[in-house]
Amino acid sequence: MGEAIGAVLPLGVGVALSPLPIVAVVLMLGSARGRSNGPAFLIGWLLGLAVAGTAFLLLAAAAGPSDDGEPAAWVSWLKLVLGLLVLLLAVRTWRTRPKGDDDPRLPGWMTALDSWTAAKTLGLGAALSAVNPKNLMLTIAAAAAIAQTGAGAGEQAVALAVFVVIGALGPGIPVVLALALGDRADRMLAELKTWLASNNAAVMTVVLLVIGAKLIGDAIAGLSA
Repeated sequence: MGEAIGAVLPLGVGVALSPLPIVAVVLMLGSARGRSNGPAFLIGWLLGLAVAGTAFLLLAAAAGPSDDGEPAAWVSWLKLVLGLLVLLLAVRTWRTRPKGDDDPRLPGWMTALDSWTAAKTLGLGAALSAVNPKNLMLTIAAAAAIAQTGAGAGEQAVALAVFVVIGALGPGIPVVLALALGDRADRMLAELKTWLASNNAAVMTVVLLVIGAKLIGDAIAGLSA
């Protein structure tokens, strides 16, 4: 189990470091419905990761992740492809960053968050955690890494739970701070929102480069073993 958890730790961190979802949850927490919408978004985020992770883990296990106790070659090839895609996403993120004094452009749906219901924000959390390209690739990689270890079903479930919990720390920490500190957290969260909105491209690029390099390194190590 330790091997499986160790394999998913950096991937979970990559999911957690998602600036725009953190900005979105901070905006929700500052709205009139913040007490319900913030936690609803977090629940949706957890559910999205858990459902997607479980589905990909079942698929990876069915595909035969090991041969005679050794990791199957297809897992290493999958990691290589995912690593290259993540690096391409990093290049695209950096090239589309705001230039010069241009203000960062946030998605249009963020301006309407004040009017959203808890059910709608829960759905948004699930979609952002499971469907966006970065998280989707990292979840696939995590499922393959867990299955590749050959651990028992219970141990694989624990490793996936660790991945999901770590992946929820990004939007989860603002929710916990808002609920625990109340109005005292407003200034802290506002500063966090401003910084993340301004540095979204830089943060995402660095995260994607590190994760992409790790996946490619793991793939090369697996293929050369």
